Amino acid sequence: MHQPHYRDGKDGQYRLPWVYLHAIKDYTDMAAHLEAMPEARVVVNFAPVLLEQLDDYARQTGGWLEDGQPMQDAMLNMLAGVAAFPACPDERARLLQDCQRAHHPTMIAPYAEFQGLLDVCQPLLHHAAMAGQGLMFLSEQFFIDLLVWYHLAWMGVSVHQSDPRVGILMDKARGFEPADRRMLLQIIHDAVAGIIPRYRALYERGQIELSTTPYGHPIVPLLLDFDSMADAQPDAPRPHHPAYPGGKERARWHMDRGLQVFDHYFGHRPRGIWLSEGAVSTAAVHLLDDYDIQWTASGQEVWHDSCLRSGLNEVRSCNRALYRPAQLEDSNCKLFFRDDGLSDLIGFQYKDWHADDAARDFCQHAENIANFLGDQAGQRVVTVILDGENAWEYYPKNAHYFLTAFYRALSHHPRVEMTTFSDALAQGAEPLPLSRLSAGSWVYGSFSTWIGEKDKNLGWDLLVEARQAFDRVLASGRLGPVQKQAVEAQLAICEGSDWFWWFGDYNPAESVRDFELLYRQHLEKLYELLGEPVPPRLAQPVSHGGGHMENSGTMRRNL
Repeated sequence: MHQPHYRDGKDGQYRLPWVYLHAIKDYTDMAAHLEAMPEARVVVNFAPVLLEQLDDYARQTGGWLEDGQPMQDAMLNMLAGVAAFPACPDERARLLQDCQRAHHPTMIAPYAEFQGLLDVCQPLLHHAAMAGQGLMFLSEQFFIDLLVWYHLAWMGVSVHQSDPRVGILMDKARGFEPADRRMLLQIIHDAVAGIIPRYRALYERGQIELSTTPYGHPIVPLLLDFDSMADAQPDAPRPHHPAYPGGKERARWHMDRGLQVFDHYFGHRPRGIWLSEGAVSTAAVHLLDDYDIQWTASGQEVWHDSCLRSGLNEVRSCNRALYRPAQLEDSNCKLFFRDDGLSDLIGFQYKDWHADDAARDFCQHAENIANFLGDQAGQRVVTVILDGENAWEYYPKNAHYFLTAFYRALSHHPRVEMTTFSDALAQGAEPLPLSRLSAGSWVYGSFSTWIGEKDKNLGWDLLVEARQAFDRVLASGRLGPVQKQAVEAQLAICEGSDWFWWFGDYNPAESVRDFELLYRQHLEKLYELLGEPVPPRLAQPVSHGGGHMENSGTMRRNL
């Protein structure tokens, strides 16, 4: 589970709604599936920056419900009646577009009232002769109804099933009044506020293992050394700057802060760390050793390349070894490697299958692996890793049928045991010694999603220059302790991986626009906190996008 820092560096407003929308849909539903199937065992990873934003949304929605305090989210303020609906055609058009940010076949089309509202406005939005002016004829009630339905469509199946207030609103269908809008905000608040306690309770009763990432979700191997990209991208262009200054110090800062945040919310120290995006290198694993971390994980391509570098050249042997944890010869941390085929079946393929067929197919794949491993199967681990939020909107009913069938089939399967990484190690999964680890991530076994392309490299150069300004100002001694803490936290936001994920012409233009603007605003905020002039270059976009990636670019397929 991870979302980047969506608050505008300039004014603190949330510019994108994905934290609370995924909270009311995916984080609630994933918890509900586990609560309904106590036999299931999984690892759930929460990025610290997501935990803080979940807490912040719970606090802000609670503040509005208690005393009408405005929230720092424009869409929620409009829903609450705190902010007026836009008056000009361009802003109205943007709101209409924002209210369609959902997978149409599974999240809009099933709701006739929601679809009907959108059908009304489409001619006004797209008719060339009107140039958007027809939107001025839409009433305030139209926008209220549209906004209510947008949030109802994003509501998780478990919330629909467990909270009768959702049904009351859906039955009303149109003409929502202030009391209805308040009811919807209360539902949102209750769902968001319950997420962290629910996962903590699942951990405390022994059903799940909780892990975390370094605080701001940075690509740690790249912070430590740009040269780590050479293992998988030897010929890719590099940033102009040869290295990220003080990268090891910053990586340790993210580790320290991330562990503090995790302990604050979950009351214990995690045994495992999912290094952001499964991005590993020898230096990154040694960093985990410094914190006595028991395990981390990455992708199958990293394992394959590591096999070759370690002299394990037989494909059959390498495939068998995929199902063992690995351990570098001079390290204590164990490494698990994602079965890309099985993981991508869930992420991309099973959405089009009948749920029972998909669950049976997955179990058959697991049995095939067990047969392949033979007598060693009982000591082997099949690792399945994917997002806790992005796949499910492409399934009917937010994957309710699939995940119900999937957890049931695995929990009662005679040859498959659901487990966690820590439990697998405790139960005797013996690590395979690995002489070399190829630096890379779960995406293509490389860092190509974050570096090695013109726009991505420019993003790194801008970050390096901001870090150089940070170092100069700190060395001057002109910042007090509180100021220093603020600039360190702001730098951490700028070091996050998500900005670089979206840079590049292959990504959708709308998403690129949103994320690259946020990135530049966060860098501007850093310079302002440092008391330094903002470089003119930050007024120009880093990337424009324009491609059409699968699933809107939120996930990557390795099949």
